[in-house]
Amino acid sequence: MKNILILGGGGYVGTELIDYLYTKKYNVTCLDTFWFTTSINKKVKKIKLDIRQNIFDSFKNIDVVINLAYLSNDPLCEINARDTWEIGPLANYYILEACLKYKVKKYIFASSGSIYGLKKEKKVTEKLGLDPITDYNKSKMICEKVILSYKDKIKTVILRPATVCGFSKRLRLDVVLNIFSYQAFFKKKITIFGGSQVRPLLHIKDMIYAYEYFIKKNITGIFNVGFENIKISDIAKEVQKIIPCKIVSLKSNDPRSYRMNSDKLIKSGFKPMHNFKDAIMDLKINFTNGFKPSEQNWNLNWLLKKKVITKSAK
Repeated sequence: MKNILILGGGGYVGTELIDYLYTKKYNVTCLDTFWFTTSINKKVKKIKLDIRQNIFDSFKNIDVVINLAYLSNDPLCEINARDTWEIGPLANYYILEACLKYKVKKYIFASSGSIYGLKKEKKVTEKLGLDPITDYNKSKMICEKVILSYKDKIKTVILRPATVCGFSKRLRLDVVLNIFSYQAFFKKKITIFGGSQVRPLLHIKDMIYAYEYFIKKNITGIFNVGFENIKISDIAKEVQKIIPCKIVSLKSNDPRSYRMNSDKLIKSGFKPMHNFKDAIMDLKINFTNGFKPSEQNWNLNWLLKKKVITKSAK
């Protein structure tokens, strides 16, 4: 049995990851601020701390650390630059020092596929350069640089996920496929801006399987995790097929398209098991079975309301 410490485990991906690993008999500990109401299994050990605090003692007897803790998207990171850089690169430095102190065997970091920026290449692989646009992207890139400086001292894995989609007990409704599914089911109308833009998608279950894969395998390095590149208009049409609704298209001045290629991960032996249509169906099933959206499903508005982040002075 491996002892796994998950930082930021109370979030969208972490909630489902922890429950999955628990069922697989891993000894899991969740360290989180718990800014959102948690739905994690009550038998899982929980530590309520901010990763900017002194969390060193939490690393005792841990085999693998998975760091999911971050301000979760561009708008959140734009609110307060200091929070972004403290939670990101600075915290990663202290976390890695703690890993070394307590002889943690492996460190897995959730980076982002968005750090590539806008690319003309159709196959956006790990070999391409990084051109981050926002504070979120830029801080993730610097996190990677910090982690890579430790790669000779500890086994490190950097995962660059596509846009994760699908149902979680700590659901986010501020990512594209989830937004469309919510609009279709509860509003009976999807509103899209533009539509020709491409987005890389990743089913949340495949994200979870990827984390377990790197817990089990003696593999290190940087890996893209995203297996479908879909036009926004096509995402909306597939949602409409599964959840009948109207689609309203509005003009957009935002031509940004993102793509991702994960051949490196697949060639290592990983096999994705789900697609974005499965994510739509999972959301529909849970909506039908009584899931009720709340303010907590929109990260930015909730965190501003709770005043856990504040707008920094310009």
